[in-house]
Amino acid sequence: MSARRLVYLPLCLLMLAFASGAQAQLPSRAEIVYEVTRNGSAMAEITALLEQADGRYKLVEKWQGHGLYALLGKATRTSIGSLGANGVRPAEFSDERSGRDTARAWLDWAKGTMTFRYKGRSRSEPIPPNAQDRISFMLALAVAPAGAKTGDYHLVDGKGVSHHVYQFLGRERVQTPAGTFDAVKVVRGTEDDRNEFWFATALGGLPVRMLAIEKGNRWDQVATRIER
Repeated sequence: MSARRLVYLPLCLLMLAFASGAQAQLPSRAEIVYEVTRNGSAMAEITALLEQADGRYKLVEKWQGHGLYALLGKATRTSIGSLGANGVRPAEFSDERSGRDTARAWLDWAKGTMTFRYKGRSRSEPIPPNAQDRISFMLALAVAPAGAKTGDYHLVDGKGVSHHVYQFLGRERVQTPAGTFDAVKVVRGTEDDRNEFWFATALGGLPVRMLAIEKGNRWDQVATRIER
């Protein structure tokens, strides 16, 4: 996996938690700063921000490389949409990176269509089942029905759609620079190609660690600071 591909990993934000057996309330605002390492060496800092109120949400994730990785420039991903009785419904997604065209996607739930735009080309197609974007799916996991065992989503990234299935594995203790937390663990993939997530229950479901394993390499993202 290249450093450029890293920013596509489900690194960011959001909320998944069960306090005293019930789903915790999402905060109206939360910011998390993460350190990213590759095989133990510092690679990048990510700042993720959630703001939500009155049935609307906005998620922003900013990526800045360290050392040689700083030469890759910066990346910002943004998701805007609704959160309510129909669950999480992203309406607009953008992926901006230094030296590249911005990839964008719009989802029109009333018409049941979505539109992608990248490198000056646009196309539209029907919205697939359980559609989310590359960061809104974390919020969808947060509001999954109590007792759910999996999260099954079609993820939109501005260029196309991919299918992902996540497994809820239960509770686990996790230690980070921001503190030690009781967390809900969620995984995707196989032993050699795997993503793992830890969502702190005491913090309203904030994700405090994310780990990607591929071909013997480990990309570890851990929370260093949390502000609510």
